[in-house]
Amino acid sequence: MLHIKLFSMKSQLKVFLGVALLSGVALLSGCDKDPEPENIPEEITKVVLTFTPAGGAPVVVEANDPDLDGPQDIVVGSIALAANTNYTLSIQMFNGFYAPTDSEYNVTEEVEEEGAEHQLFFSWSEGAFSNPSGIGNIGATGTVNYTDSDENGLPIGLSTNWTTGTATTGKLFRVMLKHQPDIKSASSTSADGESDLDITFPLSIN
Repeated sequence: MLHIKLFSMKSQLKVFLGVALLSGVALLSGCDKDPEPENIPEEITKVVLTFTPAGGAPVVVEANDPDLDGPQDIVVGSIALAANTNYTLSIQMFNGFYAPTDSEYNVTEEVEEEGAEHQLFFSWSEGAFSNPSGIGNIGATGTVNYTDSDENGLPIGLSTNWTTGTATTGKLFRVMLKHQPDIKSASSTSADGESDLDITFPLSIN
């Protein structure tokens, strides 16, 4: 499921500033200190996974939660991949509280631009993939085949490579986006930082 705070830290900051101005409080910043890094959770209402095989038609799966913590239920599509096949997975994320013409709509671009503060982690049911093998790197130290990187040469996860195993059903595929300002390193894990996204898709290999 999506774990996003609709009342973001950005909104909380606006409220705080309003109260401070009304009460006549002066807001001062020290000149000898570097500004604190932003740690504002992304609002993600739509996630699109695109599994593209070499020379084949892409498999596109969506998860939609248009009102996040509102009354509407999240709708999660099912992933159906061919057995023993190589795929490139690309991930797109959107904030439907903005119009598609607004810069805030495409969260993917922000994650890519702030790659040094973000990383996507993955886990899956054992046996679903032959490469990478295992069960992923959420709560574990498994391998994921990242094909993109940030300015420090560390993985982001908007693009990854996968090879499916033999035919199987009833599997799961989990995607987690972590926000890790001043935390992300070669040794940081899915336990570090805040979760901007955490969603599990049904998976079958045919």
